[in-house]
Amino acid sequence: MHHINQYKQLTWFLVAYFFYIDGVDTIFTMATVIGKDLGIQTMMLMVVLLVVQLIAVPFSLLYGWLANKFSTRRIIMLGIIVYFFICLYALRLETLIDFWILAILVGSSQGGLQALSRSYFGRLVPKNDSSEFFGFYNILGKFSAILGPFIVGIVTQWTGKSTVGAASLSVLFALGLVMFIFASAIKDK
Repeated sequence: MHHINQYKQLTWFLVAYFFYIDGVDTIFTMATVIGKDLGIQTMMLMVVLLVVQLIAVPFSLLYGWLANKFSTRRIIMLGIIVYFFICLYALRLETLIDFWILAILVGSSQGGLQALSRSYFGRLVPKNDSSEFFGFYNILGKFSAILGPFIVGIVTQWTGKSTVGAASLSVLFALGLVMFIFASAIKDK
């Protein structure tokens, strides 16, 4: 941990990553709960989740192409912003069509944001310490699935609406975006 703190840009990126990837993971894992609350049948939910994965493949390639054209940093920011609006769109979820639109939006950013984040992190990591840093990155990714479900659970319990709970995840994306921008501005020695 002390070794990682020597690299301020890397440290702040990891903090940003913790917030926005927690939002990404929570949206995916909570999708079936929200779908059930909307009255969507289990088989249809399985189809929707499969389609999300199928959509994610070509969009991951598109994100890679866009990163080469415009910069990885900008496209990561785009992915975080898309997820922010996905959260806001959750407020208007009422029908199966709304759920499909949300699923397509998730599929359009999920894989690309995850892949570009790992690539961006890889460029920040000192070459001689890559195994230590990537180990920390992977552990952080596992622990990031804690805050989002907690927020969704509290807000859903408080409001009685899982869609409002999903919308509350926008806070994670806003924090992640601000911290990512801050991290991008830091120049380590």
